[in-house]
Amino acid sequence: MVIVFVVLHSIVSLGLIGAVLLHSGKGTGLSSSFGGGIPSAIGGTGVIERNLDRITIGLAVTFIFTSIALVLSL
Repeated sequence: MVIVFVVLHSIVSLGLIGAVLLHSGKGTGLSSSFGGGIPSAIGGTGVIERNLDRITIGLAVTFIFTSIALVLSL
């Protein structure tokens, strides 16, 4: 069971690193090359940026749960 959590934790951590790097900062980020820098007419934040926020939050929550599961399984 520990092996499953280690593999899942590794995949989630790599995904979280990628998602954070895709966010645009104060200036321009990597997300602007995928259309995230284009502001939406309604909210000021693009659709891609909002979805990237949701993905990042989901990966962060999964990362926290797999971290706790790994600590408890030791």
